[in-house]
Amino acid sequence: MFRLTSLNLNGIRSATSKGVESWIADTGPDCICVQEVKAQAADIDGRFEQLAGLQGHFHFAEKKGYSGVGIYTRHEPSEVIAGFGSPEFDAEGRFLELRFDTPSRKLSIISAYFPSGSSSEERQLAKFRFLEVFHPHLMHTKAQREFILCGDINIAHQQIDLKNWRSNQKNSGFLPEERAWMTKLLHTTDPGGGLIDVYRQLQPTATDTAYTWWSNRGQAYANNVGWRLDYHLATPALASLARAEHIYKGTKFSDHAPITVDYAFTL
Repeated sequence: MFRLTSLNLNGIRSATSKGVESWIADTGPDCICVQEVKAQAADIDGRFEQLAGLQGHFHFAEKKGYSGVGIYTRHEPSEVIAGFGSPEFDAEGRFLELRFDTPSRKLSIISAYFPSGSSSEERQLAKFRFLEVFHPHLMHTKAQREFILCGDINIAHQQIDLKNWRSNQKNSGFLPEERAWMTKLLHTTDPGGGLIDVYRQLQPTATDTAYTWWSNRGQAYANNVGWRLDYHLATPALASLARAEHIYKGTKFSDHAPITVDYAFTL
């Protein structure tokens, strides 16, 4: 089994102070994709290059204390690719791909952090630009290799993916345009689709248990007023190997919960 976890850390220093490394050691993932590292290379050196024996690889934002993604892995990648070719969004540290290629297969694990548009109209427009340039990149990658993308997508796709869907239809993360982008990406016959939402493949009707993010406002976490924003998106061949999923809510390392999927393959 290949165990793969995704977690938005909301700051690697903060999450490690709350015990995330011990949790990683206990759960034993082969890879953990992390987002919102909020650190630079100098902050990682001598402190966070490894977590629970897993080797870290990173794509940092140019802006200090902002964004940044990483993948910790117990397997040596054949290639590490930071960024997906967009000057605007590569500067924000939003994409890291580890390739685990052999003579008989091409396979990638990707950690991605989609922009949030909730802070301003300007950032929502940036999010739309990201979606526009990221979609063709995913389609190109799908044509070349098998992959699983883990990340904070910052989109709740369906009504069952958030508690208060009626009152959020005009809010970032549940806008019609964002949801339509996801629908196209996950369409089984559209040539611009073909990816699989692995959690929904395993749990097609889950509602309250599906949430991975809660606002810090009010009593959102205590009342489970959440959103499903964190995904495993996989090519069909790899998605078909998904056997079990788990969203861990025992300890709060971040405003996001880690989502883990076990796949019936090995690197």
